[in-house]
Amino acid sequence: MNTDLETDMKKEKATAEETSFNGVEQITGADALLRCLIEEGVDTIFGYPGGAIMPVYDKLLDYEDKLKHILTRHEQGAAHAAQAYAMVSGKPGICFATSGPGATNLITGIANAYLDSVPVVFITAQVVSTLIGTDAFQETDILGVSMPVTKWNCQVKKAQDIPDTIAKAFYIATTGRPGPVLVDITKDAQNEKLSYKYKKCTYLRSYNPHIPLHTRAIESAAIMINHAERPLILAGHGVLISGAEKELREFAEKTGIPVAVTLLGISSFSSGHRLYAGFLGMHGNYGPNMLTNEADLIIAIGMRFDDRVTGNLKKYAIQARIIHIEIDEAEINKNVQVDLEIHNDVKEVLSHLIPLVEKKTYESWIREFRICDKIEFEKVIKSETKPDSGDIRMGEVINLVSELTGGDAVIVTDVGQNQMAAARYFRFTTPNSLVTSGGMGTMGFGLPASIGAKIGNPGRQVVAFIGDGGFQMTIQELGTIMQYKVPVKIIILNNGYLGMVRQWQDMFFNKRYASTKLENPDFVAIAAGYSIPGQKVNERSELKKSLIDLLKSEGPYLLDIKIDKEGNVLPMVEPGASVSEVTLNYKS
Repeated sequence: MNTDLETDMKKEKATAEETSFNGVEQITGADALLRCLIEEGVDTIFGYPGGAIMPVYDKLLDYEDKLKHILTRHEQGAAHAAQAYAMVSGKPGICFATSGPGATNLITGIANAYLDSVPVVFITAQVVSTLIGTDAFQETDILGVSMPVTKWNCQVKKAQDIPDTIAKAFYIATTGRPGPVLVDITKDAQNEKLSYKYKKCTYLRSYNPHIPLHTRAIESAAIMINHAERPLILAGHGVLISGAEKELREFAEKTGIPVAVTLLGISSFSSGHRLYAGFLGMHGNYGPNMLTNEADLIIAIGMRFDDRVTGNLKKYAIQARIIHIEIDEAEINKNVQVDLEIHNDVKEVLSHLIPLVEKKTYESWIREFRICDKIEFEKVIKSETKPDSGDIRMGEVINLVSELTGGDAVIVTDVGQNQMAAARYFRFTTPNSLVTSGGMGTMGFGLPASIGAKIGNPGRQVVAFIGDGGFQMTIQELGTIMQYKVPVKIIILNNGYLGMVRQWQDMFFNKRYASTKLENPDFVAIAAGYSIPGQKVNERSELKKSLIDLLKSEGPYLLDIKIDKEGNVLPMVEPGASVSEVTLNYKS
């Protein structure tokens, strides 16, 4: 017995010596990666396993109480879900994929997060370090492929480098103008042992995400604002990223200046507010587009003067002085030359600016926006949201959902007509309530993004508006919804076409509908195969009750709504036109 006890004690001592070195724990690189994520407050991972990343997935079983892994049906779905999770939760999204095709399948999702400034940490696996450069099985230079669409990327070949690299990745992804980062870890680094220590990163030489406040520029801005007669605020995604919704409202209410929003700036300012001027852009509201070219001062806050907002740059706001508040210096004077630049965080700038501006009202200026609203209502909105006859309209569906939810749902869209209609006709009242693909315009974004949005904010209703074309690009993610019982509400706006492309063919290509008509499957039957209930809606008389059924359902639910096959989204600033050259009526 004594001999057996001594033997057991020696074994325990030997095991302890193997797992510690000078009091520091010895663990594998895969284990270290997961511990690093936990240290950064991660609780949810979206991903898809494969050969090169198997050591990480094996270790995931040891952390099931701390890390929830969502197995999507495609890596692109994981990327979009991680982005949506970040957009509604305020935390960085996390996405895993294996080497080769697993990594390259992420690229569209990475580019999407990059153009929309969303912090996502992508972890990819790589073949063992000795095989790099040999065209080994499932080897791809993911650093080279992803470099143009990541804020930063790095390859790790030694386990001891994992903690510092992950800390750096989180710091870069979440500070300054946020964005996606990618860490590629070789398989041998995942298996190798290291002495584990973790320290969060708070400083990197040559990377300065926090710029000292430009107080003189802010004082100059206040003088310009106080002397303006027809000022207009253009609020973008930067307001939401910096959490400056309260400051924006206070600034607008004190100055009395109307607020227009970009697509990704939607929900940064309540659409029910008396100073809300509307949605900017190609399919935006009539007033803010028309009156941009009547303003004498434009205050651009956290937006980048995208081409969909400006229209023809040669005709854009040539009469106005422009103040640009933007955290990314590269965006200032890139598209539009400005009169005053403030290269700082939006929240900081507005907090400093509010005490310096005078309390004012611009009743006659605001009245011009209300006149435009009436014109748009009579010529576009009334027939789109309250049609007397004909097929169901997109705006009609979205307007009803807005009424039934009180404007308090998280709206996820795909890309195309469904996206523009949702932006136009849902009345957003709560910040971070629109999840959509802005800069990249990625069809197939909507379904996986709805999963990430619901997991990221389970307490809110999540409704996805998706076209029949985009839905079929990532339809396999119904399997993810089934497996994790994600209670998202899916509305397919089904017109049997690639709707936005068909609209352009209608308006600019003499109705030559080349490769845009779709023969669709039975979407409700497919959903039923994934244990997701649903129904088809063909008649207006069925619409309201079907939407109530959708919203009251406890689990996921799908509606396939047949809408006007040749309905167009108007108004429209046509390609090459000025923002004030708005098409309100179009007859094909």
